[in-house]
Amino acid sequence: MSRNLSPREEKNVVVDVRLLEEENRRLKERLNSYSIIFERSLDAIVIFNKHGEFVDVNEAACKLFEMDKCELIGKKLSMFLELVPPDILMFQQSMLHKFGSFSDELLIKLANGKVKHIEFSMKKDAFNEYDLVIMRDISAHKALERERIMHEFLFKDVFNRAVDSIVIFDEFGRFIDVNPAFCMSLNLEKAKLLNLSFQQFIAKEDVDDFVRLLAELKEKGTAKGELSLVRLDGTVKMFELTTTSNVYSGFYMAIMRDVTDRKNMEIKLQKSEERFRAIFEQAHEAILIWDDYGYILNANRAASRTFELPLNLLVRKNLLDFLDHNDEKVKRIFAEFRKKGEIRDELTFHMPNGEDKQLEFTMKKGAIDGYHLTIFRNVTERRKIERELRESEQKFRSIFDHAMDGILLWGQGYRILDVNPIACEIFQAGKEQLLHRPITEFIPEKARKHFRKLIQQSERVGEAYAEVDFSNDGKQKIIEFALKKEIIPGVGMMMLRDITERKEMELQLRKSDTLNVVGELAAGIAHEIRNPMTALKGFIQLLQGSIKEDYSMYFNVIMSELKRIESIITEFLVLAKPQAIQYQQNDICKIMQDTIDLINVQAMMHSVQIIADFAPQLPPIYCEPNQLKQVFINILKNAIEVMPKGGDVTVRIRQSDDNHIRISITDQGCGIPKDKIKKLGEPFYTTKERGTGLGLMVSYKIIEEHQGKIDVESEVGVGTTFHITLPIKRVEKEDDHDEI
Repeated sequence: MSRNLSPREEKNVVVDVRLLEEENRRLKERLNSYSIIFERSLDAIVIFNKHGEFVDVNEAACKLFEMDKCELIGKKLSMFLELVPPDILMFQQSMLHKFGSFSDELLIKLANGKVKHIEFSMKKDAFNEYDLVIMRDISAHKALERERIMHEFLFKDVFNRAVDSIVIFDEFGRFIDVNPAFCMSLNLEKAKLLNLSFQQFIAKEDVDDFVRLLAELKEKGTAKGELSLVRLDGTVKMFELTTTSNVYSGFYMAIMRDVTDRKNMEIKLQKSEERFRAIFEQAHEAILIWDDYGYILNANRAASRTFELPLNLLVRKNLLDFLDHNDEKVKRIFAEFRKKGEIRDELTFHMPNGEDKQLEFTMKKGAIDGYHLTIFRNVTERRKIERELRESEQKFRSIFDHAMDGILLWGQGYRILDVNPIACEIFQAGKEQLLHRPITEFIPEKARKHFRKLIQQSERVGEAYAEVDFSNDGKQKIIEFALKKEIIPGVGMMMLRDITERKEMELQLRKSDTLNVVGELAAGIAHEIRNPMTALKGFIQLLQGSIKEDYSMYFNVIMSELKRIESIITEFLVLAKPQAIQYQQNDICKIMQDTIDLINVQAMMHSVQIIADFAPQLPPIYCEPNQLKQVFINILKNAIEVMPKGGDVTVRIRQSDDNHIRISITDQGCGIPKDKIKKLGEPFYTTKERGTGLGLMVSYKIIEEHQGKIDVESEVGVGTTFHITLPIKRVEKEDDHDEI
């Protein structure tokens, strides 16, 4: 049931309606203005629901995501955030829940693959349960910022690494910043330099130039010039510099290149040019400057003298006018000069007065302003002298190299200047090894003391002579030295001769003389003693039967000693009277085996075992078997006697080469010292207490008659080896069949 309104109430209702309509109009206008702002905003505006889905977007958001509005609505923001690490997203969400609003930066990847860097501001529950996000594309800004940072980094890197000096300074020349190259140039630390200015280093003569440079820099914004800076130690550094204004907060920058070395070089070149001019005019050698066609453009006074022409006529000539055009050597030299640009050689030049001169020259292509330089030297006389010297030297070299004796030349410090082949053989070294080394390095150590005395004698009297023992490794070597202090100033000469064979022959001659004397004595003594010995033996045997047994021991000793005397007499007779020898082919192994069988009983009595080691299928040799048996018995007996406690005696027979057989008898005795080995075979020399030395002497003589030799190797405390070398075929000598 309706109730009628009073006029007052009706009036109030009309007023309320009008107010509501006005409010509605204002709200529509505000909404319209918000819609315009929403759509026309340059920033992207997006409204999300609680699930992160796009609910509404403006036109800027569509441009940002490069999608239509209908395509964006309903899509989730997370599909654009795959480049953002999960921990960053969680952090941003926690900040939004905590504070209700949050601002940050993100990378979004669009559906077309494009990546954008955005700045966003987010408001939670901005419209009831909807979130509001305002986004702005800052990719270009970020790129510029990265570029700025990179440029700044590159500038700093170039600034610090630059080889040239870089200085930042103000309008008064005070240093604001300097790079390491500038610090190194002035030899000061950066901290000290930053309290100083250009004016404190500029050389006095460059002060005005620096003032003008600053004025030009302020006026034009850039300036170039040269500057000399004086370091604290007084040394001067010269720089080429380029300055620029307003490079950094209104300051100036100077890039400075150290040209000190170049400037010094230019100064030296200038002085060098002056010197060249002086040398050119005053030189003793002829100097010509000529063009590509050979025409002489300039010449010095020496050239005028050399080419026998006045200067004014010489510079009109062609260099080829003095040469034989058809000479193949001339063609070759100029072809090589054009190819290489320089050459050194010599040619025969024909002078205008008809004289020929041998000139040595050096040519340099384009040496003086593109023209060619040639320096000549007259070597006509020198070549003649050299030819004569060469002929003389060839004669000397031929004599030097083919001399039968060794020749050595020494210089300062007794260093070897030259040696001939014989001297190289004596020193057992190549010529290259000997040259420029002191002589004493090649003298055996045990002979150096003797050699130094020889040098001292040559220093005192000018010459010296001596025989020096060069023996080494058991091989005897004796060298005869003759020294002459100075054959020419500063050069001494030494003559060397190997006299080892001569010394051995002298020794053999002495031994032979001794044998002859012993033989003569033996011939007399043996006959004089043998007859009384026969009577003594007979009477002793008669007495032995009539004397009591108590004295039988004395008779045994007497008989033993008489037998020993008889054996010595027998050996004497071998030396005294040559035996009738019949050489024939025999098996050396059988001869040795028969000898071993003969002496084996004596060996067993002394606890000695004889070991035979014979090579199979040895060829027979020409020999006298009984004499060889006597030699083998003597050596085997000696081997047994030097081993009183027993041991092994090894007998080896081998073919040493195509023409010789070698018998080696080795014992395990006490050994023989090296200095005593040489005396073996000498009469009455023995190492045994009751020996005579005649056994070995006879053995040496028998082997010598068989054209063989005996070598002895021994080591004290280890044992001794006798090596007997015999020829397979005997070489008949002229006197083998002579009868006396």
